[in-house]
Amino acid sequence: MNWAANSEFCLSLGEAEIATAILGGGGRISTFNTRLTPSRHNQLMSSPKVFCIGFQKTGTTSLYAALTELGYRTAAVVGRDFTAAELRDFGAQLCIETAEKYDAAQDMPWPVFFRELDAAYPNSKFILTVRDSDSWFASLENHFGAAPNAMQEFVYGAASPSGNRERFLAVYEAHEQAVRAHFARRPDDLLIMDLKQGHGWDELCAFLGRPVPDSPFPAKNRSEDRQTLRYRVRRRLSMIAGKYLAPEQI
Repeated sequence: MNWAANSEFCLSLGEAEIATAILGGGGRISTFNTRLTPSRHNQLMSSPKVFCIGFQKTGTTSLYAALTELGYRTAAVVGRDFTAAELRDFGAQLCIETAEKYDAAQDMPWPVFFRELDAAYPNSKFILTVRDSDSWFASLENHFGAAPNAMQEFVYGAASPSGNRERFLAVYEAHEQAVRAHFARRPDDLLIMDLKQGHGWDELCAFLGRPVPDSPFPAKNRSEDRQTLRYRVRRRLSMIAGKYLAPEQI
């Protein structure tokens, strides 16, 4: 495909950056944000913010796609280049400041700072995605392997899941318990979703007060998805452009 010969592409924010890098600024780039009318954007900005506080590999990318389909401008990973110490010291403030520009947020390190976000943005809605602990760890280990990662070190106290099963499981389960306890007297502010058990549009839209779309609930970033040609090509293009392309952007 000759991108330079096309006048417009409808891409996500991350893909727009990549296309701009490849095209050298040529062509006109549209993003998901431009699809919102001013009235719809104002409605969302005046609505309670939505914070997805489930850990990675609990359906966060699917939830990102669902919120995007509902019209929410949704933030993803922040502090990717931070050290574990920097995330500990500055992560909460980074999330609070980033949230000012978005309607919703998901992925790391947002879940760790749910208390701070609750205090900074009263009346917000929180969504905890969960799944069976053993299934969760198996998926996490398959995805990240033994490669050290500062985000993992910050969240779990160990830089990779390989060889740290008990520690990762303990942190994962403690997080769920802490979230449940925090919202125990405010059940209307917390939705617990288990996508593996079939939760989807009905639960999400009832919680947010939105109409249920006609389309199926998204299923994103599954292990089989990462083996497809489309995924590998787009990931390769991002590497060529020197950009990180997150799963929610593929």
